[in-house]
Amino acid sequence: MIEMNYCMHCGTKLEEKYLASEGRNIPYCPHCQDYRFPVFNAGVSMIIVNPAEDRILMIRQYGGSEYILCAGYINKGEDAEDAAIREVREELGFAVKNIRFNHSHYYAPSNTLMFNFTVTVEDEAARPNEEIDTWSWFSREEAREAVRKNSLAKAFLTGYLDGRYEFPDAPEKPYKQ
Repeated sequence: MIEMNYCMHCGTKLEEKYLASEGRNIPYCPHCQDYRFPVFNAGVSMIIVNPAEDRILMIRQYGGSEYILCAGYINKGEDAEDAAIREVREELGFAVKNIRFNHSHYYAPSNTLMFNFTVTVEDEAARPNEEIDTWSWFSREEAREAVRKNSLAKAFLTGYLDGRYEFPDAPEKPYKQ
C-alpha cells in the first residue's frame, strides 16, 4: 500500500513498483523515474524521573483530563537526545542530569516516529511553561494507573516499567530481534 500519493519533487501520482533490494513494492514516480521513500515527522517522549529515580512526573496539557508523558517534535538538524533535553527544559524548567534511550515506535495518527527516553532531572521543582495545565509526581505504580489508557504514552511507560514493549497498532515485524 502506498503511504504517499504524489511525488514530493514533481507532483506526479506515484505507483507501486517492486524494488528487489527492499524485497517489496515502494512508491515510484514514473516522471522522475525514481523511488520515493516515505516522509514522516520525528518526535520524542520522555519518562521524567526524580533524582532518586523512584518517582515519575506526568503532565496534563491543552485542556486534557488525563496524564501523559512530556513530548515534542525534533527540530530540523537536532539530535533526538538534544530534543528530549530541550523539551524537558522548555516545558517544565528542569535541568537534566541523565538521559537514556528506551524504545522507538512509529505512531500512524500523527505520521511520527517517536523516540522515548528516560530523563533523570536534577531536582523535583518543576517550573512549567504555558503549555502545561498541571503536572504531578507519581510512584511507579501510581503512574501506571494515572497515564492515559490506550495511548502511546501508556505503551512507553508500561515498557519502561515492565521491560517489555508492546504496541497494539504495531504491524508484524519482518525481522526477529
